[in-house]
Amino acid sequence: MSGVILNLIIEIIGGAAGGNAIGAALKNVNLGTAGNTIIGAIGGGIGGQIIEQVVPLLGTGSTDVGTMVGQLVGGGAAGAILTAIAGMVKNAMTGRQPGS
Repeated sequence: MSGVILNLIIEIIGGAAGGNAIGAALKNVNLGTAGNTIIGAIGGGIGGQIIEQVVPLLGTGSTDVGTMVGQLVGGGAAGAILTAIAGMVKNAMTGRQPGS
């Protein structure tokens, strides 16, 4: 498998995990399991690619553990951020107040 594809898969998995983690931690931005997973995966994939451009060591196509952990954490953070933003936008559109 190509290193680039492997990097993207790791970032997507991290993003899905990050989306579910933020949904579980902050009930007011929770989109449900499927919503958290999908939005998190999208955020992980896109955010991971952006992070690779900013931190070139994460985008070398390398399969060493340090690089993989960096991609997993970066994808997870990006997935969590996008899920939180999507949850806040959804709440704003439905007129729901945070914490209710």
